[in-house]
Amino acid sequence: MSSRDFVYSKFSEFYNNPSTVIPAPSSLEQREFAYLMFKERFMVRHKRFENIQAFQNVLTRNVPSDVYHSCTYYEKPDLEMDKKGWIGSDLVFDIDADHIPTSCGKIHDEWICQKCKFSGKGITPEECPVCSSDKFSVKTWPCDLCIESTRVETAKLIDMLTKDFGFATNELHVFFSGHRGYHVHVENEAVRSLDALSRKEIVDYITGLGLSVLDRDTKEKFAKSKKRGVTAKNFKLGDYGWDRRLKIGMAKLLSSATSDELKSLGLKNNNLFKNKDVILKRAIEENRWDTVSGVSMATWLKLVEQVKILESANIDTVVTTDVHRLIRMNGTLHGKTGLLKTEFAAHQLDAFDPFTQAVAFKKGTAKVLVSDAPKFRMGGATWGPYKNVKVVLPTAAAIMLILKDRAEVST
Repeated sequence: MSSRDFVYSKFSEFYNNPSTVIPAPSSLEQREFAYLMFKERFMVRHKRFENIQAFQNVLTRNVPSDVYHSCTYYEKPDLEMDKKGWIGSDLVFDIDADHIPTSCGKIHDEWICQKCKFSGKGITPEECPVCSSDKFSVKTWPCDLCIESTRVETAKLIDMLTKDFGFATNELHVFFSGHRGYHVHVENEAVRSLDALSRKEIVDYITGLGLSVLDRDTKEKFAKSKKRGVTAKNFKLGDYGWDRRLKIGMAKLLSSATSDELKSLGLKNNNLFKNKDVILKRAIEENRWDTVSGVSMATWLKLVEQVKILESANIDTVVTTDVHRLIRMNGTLHGKTGLLKTEFAAHQLDAFDPFTQAVAFKKGTAKVLVSDAPKFRMGGATWGPYKNVKVVLPTAAAIMLILKDRAEVST
């Protein structure tokens, strides 16, 4: 049995198992469904179903590698795009380690230019630095540090959605994506009719794009002023929205950072470190920014810029602004890992462990020849690292290695 046939057989067992339950999305009959054929590698789209059982029957017959439904509601979801009749769309966010710089990415993520074969490690560039091609072969790996980096960004996003935008937690659907990140869906009548431009405004807020803490007059006066070393008299932050976030972020940064750490962020004014207690009390707590000696408007603005980076949420902006987006379906297998897209309550984000709670294959073992794999967790145990060795692994671990092109079925 080839490695692909082995994985296909396991996916087939999963979708044909009577105990497999795939939750139905809301307003199922108004959504488009799609799936990627496992062996043929083409996408089947523009499908409509009256109930989840009808769709699950299709999955048992076709055994796809990946399954999707639209974030959008249509009058006729089974027609071509220009004939579907757009009704509205959920507000959806994708937080993926592919877009977040991490130290581990330089160890286990690799990319190779398909044109000139130049290669590198870490985040895949938009174009090859040698030949400018945008076609790459990519190898990634879902490690604990990757997952933690996306969890932190997801926590910031959820905090913004609830505290700044006022969404109730029961309007947020939080999922582990099945790979290296999380999805957050907002199902609320107020957001369904938003067009792409309105969603872009939400994206800009969440990422802090274009954030300014000065009113127009103060900004113009500051730009013209040569007295940038003077303590700012017109700098202040309020108690709502980004102002509140900046104050909280400043307090966290100044409370924990060393003088060298502040300097590494470009904050070279020693008064920020020496007067941190005064800043925390007078400026941040009492909003008396001009009473802190030796801190100019320019320094406050530099601090704002650094805190904005720390407090904004790193999301895939294209996903949120796309009003016709397909999203991976809850309860289905991810074709790059064999893990499940899994929903959990927003307050369970810290406690959720993908490598135990999103494991679909909990029985059996497989013998595989591993070419190269880092140390990893799966199903409550730790495996590896491996280099050109034959090992017997639990099915879930073997499937992930095979799907990541790091192992083959062996005899």
